[in-house]
Amino acid sequence: MQGLVVKNTGSWYQVRTDDDKLIECKIKGNFRLKGIRSTNPVVIGDRVQIITNTEGTAFINEIKDRKNYIIRRAPNLSKLSHILAANIDQVLLLFTINHPETSTLFIDRFLASAEAYSVPVRLIFNKMDLYKEDELHYADSLIRLYTQIGYRCYKVSLKKGEGIEDIKSELKDKITLLSGHSGVGKSTLINYIQPNLNLPTGEISSSHDKGKHTTTFSQMFPLENSNGYIIDTPGIKGFGVIDMEINEISHYFPEIFKTSSQCRFGNCTHRQEPGCAVRKAVEDHFISESRYASYLNLLKDKEENKYREAY
Repeated sequence: MQGLVVKNTGSWYQVRTDDDKLIECKIKGNFRLKGIRSTNPVVIGDRVQIITNTEGTAFINEIKDRKNYIIRRAPNLSKLSHILAANIDQVLLLFTINHPETSTLFIDRFLASAEAYSVPVRLIFNKMDLYKEDELHYADSLIRLYTQIGYRCYKVSLKKGEGIEDIKSELKDKITLLSGHSGVGKSTLINYIQPNLNLPTGEISSSHDKGKHTTTFSQMFPLENSNGYIIDTPGIKGFGVIDMEINEISHYFPEIFKTSSQCRFGNCTHRQEPGCAVRKAVEDHFISESRYASYLNLLKDKEENKYREAY
């Protein structure tokens, strides 16, 4: 029997079978992904095979090949990875300029990881109703930046219900991963899209201006009047990338990769080499300083071996 993993509580997995039954499953044996040491060997979006024993307990005994996934370093700076979801058509990365603040470094790390597996990302700017004039200008500058690179951007105010319809149109017939920090409005957005779910939502901590976890495990929800699904995930604080070689990192910044063809040297790292077209583009404001800083930050992580190497 085969099916789709739609819920992961850490010890149990819920699988929607091809004949539309929901079955609670455990993992059969000690799963190891091909070449990847992961905190979660089975993830939301996996196509799996399941079997039952004589007592009637269902087990996942095979994971079908994945077409893609979104992966990051496990949060304890270890050699392990953590996969957010697999076999997805797109990501909605929801973030806020403030309340809580989302840094461009976090955004760029997420985008680079998605680029590595050719997963399209839509950027959703929430809480537009809360921002002061300078924050609104900053949001508009980020929208211009990421739109020019090639990422679709949307302004929403979930508190007022503004901008939701444009996002709904992006979801039809697609498997969509929703991600971002705690407190940016992920559960609130899903409640607008699928009101019958009535997911719990949380308040922002007044002392730290950060979100509190309301989603504690990942779950995939079918969308009404569509063949699509949306995947809700717990909020993430940081995004440590994994499986990127130094000479590949620039490939995952589309504007840097495009400009690098004009560099004097084919193996240019775009730092101090003579004839570097990327540095010249940064100086001339054709590539943003924030994106270039994010690129350098990823290089620094790799060179300083910030994360222990896998064995």
